[in-house]
Amino acid sequence: MTEAEIGKLKRIKVDLVAPPMVHKHDQVVDAAPRVVEFTMTIEEKKMVIDDKGTTIQSMTFNGSMPGPTLVVHEGDYLELTLINPSANAMPHNVDFHAATGALGGASLTNVNPGEQATLRFKADRSGTFVYHCAPTGMVPWHVVSGMNGTVMVLPRGGLKDPNGKSLRYDKVYTIGEFDLYIPKGADGKYKEYATLADSYEDTVAVMRTLVPSHVVFNGKVGALTGEGAMKANVGETVLFIHSQANRDTRPHLIGGHGDWVWETGKFDNAPEKNLETWFIRGGSAGAALYTFKQPGVYAYVNHNLIEAFELGAAGHVVVEGKWNDDLMKQVKAPGPIVK
Repeated sequence: MTEAEIGKLKRIKVDLVAPPMVHKHDQVVDAAPRVVEFTMTIEEKKMVIDDKGTTIQSMTFNGSMPGPTLVVHEGDYLELTLINPSANAMPHNVDFHAATGALGGASLTNVNPGEQATLRFKADRSGTFVYHCAPTGMVPWHVVSGMNGTVMVLPRGGLKDPNGKSLRYDKVYTIGEFDLYIPKGADGKYKEYATLADSYEDTVAVMRTLVPSHVVFNGKVGALTGEGAMKANVGETVLFIHSQANRDTRPHLIGGHGDWVWETGKFDNAPEKNLETWFIRGGSAGAALYTFKQPGVYAYVNHNLIEAFELGAAGHVVVEGKWNDDLMKQVKAPGPIVK
């Protein structure tokens, strides 16, 4: 389209929300493309990442780890205004894996503290895609310090099974998995830093070991448990979007399944059915659809169980509803062994 033609398209301004929630959106839209406007503000801040008070000097999009999920439809134009407040110390940008050209937009969104820039790109392919900060010479540090998120480009006609039957969801949640690298002092305790610059040298040294101190969902150990747990009801269908911008991972819903799974996150490819665990490549986002059949607390984990139970990569889905004995029943309670 020419600039004049794009100027005549309908414009939609979106209010972003922090993960695991996803902003309101239609699953099916008409044929006419739109320009969908987003604004994200970069926030550099200290964050607590576990119940022991361990901190990280983080860099974030809109203050959350991961950044907000941005939803558009194939053929739409995604227009982002990226703001780097003067209070920040670092230059930043954004590389959209969903975009074509100019390093995914990174070379067109370089903003120093006190600057903002606006990027527009055409969402010409459907799927779930990672976005992340990519400043020259500092890409890994920014990515593992919080600066990544997901774009979901839905087909205009919505999600489909391999036979073309419509698949819809009642709720959608974003799980952003992070490998974190927190330095320790000579006393074996995690170190705390006053500024980003102070943390840089030690953090990079730990990063180069390739051994994370924490592996977490949505920024901290336990972020998706307790009050932060994801919610659903029996009979509801939930779409889980799982991203990992740096390392491979393998999500698993204990007590549930992936009814339909786009393991690579690309909706033009037929989803796989009834997966127990699925694989998310580092630098990508995948999607899994599940209809809950039983109430209870479901653990959603990285099925490297060491990373789940020892390093923090675990969350909960709390499901309300009536229990179905036909699906599962304790036939006899534990008791003495009968000889």
